[in-house]
Amino acid sequence: MVIRVLVAEDMHIVRGALVALLRLEPDIEVVSEVASGDEILSAARISRTQVAVIDIDLPGKDGLTAATELHEQLPEVRTLILTSLGRPGTLRRALAAKVSGFLLKDAPAEKLANAVRGVAAGRRMVDGDLALAAWDTVECPLTPREIDVLRLTAEGRDTLEVAAKAFLSTGTVRNYLTTIVSKLNARNRVDAIRIAKESGWI
Repeated sequence: MVIRVLVAEDMHIVRGALVALLRLEPDIEVVSEVASGDEILSAARISRTQVAVIDIDLPGKDGLTAATELHEQLPEVRTLILTSLGRPGTLRRALAAKVSGFLLKDAPAEKLANAVRGVAAGRRMVDGDLALAAWDTVECPLTPREIDVLRLTAEGRDTLEVAAKAFLSTGTVRNYLTTIVSKLNARNRVDAIRIAKESGWI
């Protein structure tokens, strides 16, 4: 039985390499290629995708947001997240998004095909060392709303822009940022962004 795969990666050379590797496998067929998170749901629906291989950092909707959307609207589609960031916090976010697998981009080529087969068969495919690290890691102390505010701030937006984007008042945004800095024992918001990024929380 051939596994129908969608590949979502914004870097053309990387996407081409992934597609070429998968097409070497007799039991895997790449039925769709997309370059942004916004394209994933409709492409998966049209191509009757069984496994979506998704880069975590995509333009438009990021990979985890797209994976969550797939889980909610096309629950039969399994998702395999690719990332260059092997951080336990990133894995925790991926598992919270109900992804089926999590693979580092620098993993050996044969691991990709095996991970696709595994998630297609209904198994969860996660790097063992990373899973153990995530198990031992302290969970993110920030609420989802605080993470949203910090992520928007990390994108270089000022308080007014964050407030408009998050539908909050500027005072509320400032309060969130003060709380975030306190919770992370950071020196300031720049330090809070660094801590959150290094932990894989944003």
